[in-house]
Amino acid sequence: MKTVKAGSSDYRKLLKSFNRSAARSKGVLVSRFGTGKADYIIRESRHEYETLIPHIPYIGDKNPFLIFLHTTSRYLAFFRILRSMDFTFEDIRQILCQMNEAEFKAIPYPVRRIIGHLWFSPWFMKRLRKRALESQQRRYPDDYVLTFIEGDGRTFDYGIDYTECGGCKFLKQQNAMELAPIICMFDKAGSDLLGWGLIKDHDDCKW
Repeated sequence: MKTVKAGSSDYRKLLKSFNRSAARSKGVLVSRFGTGKADYIIRESRHEYETLIPHIPYIGDKNPFLIFLHTTSRYLAFFRILRSMDFTFEDIRQILCQMNEAEFKAIPYPVRRIIGHLWFSPWFMKRLRKRALESQQRRYPDDYVLTFIEGDGRTFDYGIDYTECGGCKFLKQQNAMELAPIICMFDKAGSDLLGWGLIKDHDDCKW
């Protein structure tokens, strides 16, 4: 099992990613708590994230689903700090969902349009089919496992059946499965802003 060590280039990249994410969503915290408290939450969450980085599961260096796993780990850090401040679960849900939405809105509209179209391109779907088959080999035990579902040409373009969720596995390892339903909500927010038209059949969050 590969872990990211403090001070390594991968470690620094993850911290830079955290900083960019926090900067995009800081406005949500400022509008709710003011600048001083927002800075405190971000600073403490970054410290918490530093402790989480070595525990982020290794699922391959070029796995496209790393974006989901890294998002989950970043928001786990914020979740823990907000929990320590005695906010209710509903307050935390609203805060994190608003922060995630702010991140998507920070992407320039023309770029969002390109991303939205890309996800329905033949090139992308070919890669997704390949990735689905690779995931079923279960090379990495903490990885996502999925099946690609061909569209019917009328009611939907394509589907993805996740039978194992890497994010949920990580949250289970961190005794934080209560965060899983909130993370699942991020999919719908992303879909609305990127124009995917996502429909979710269920949110089991078992793994």
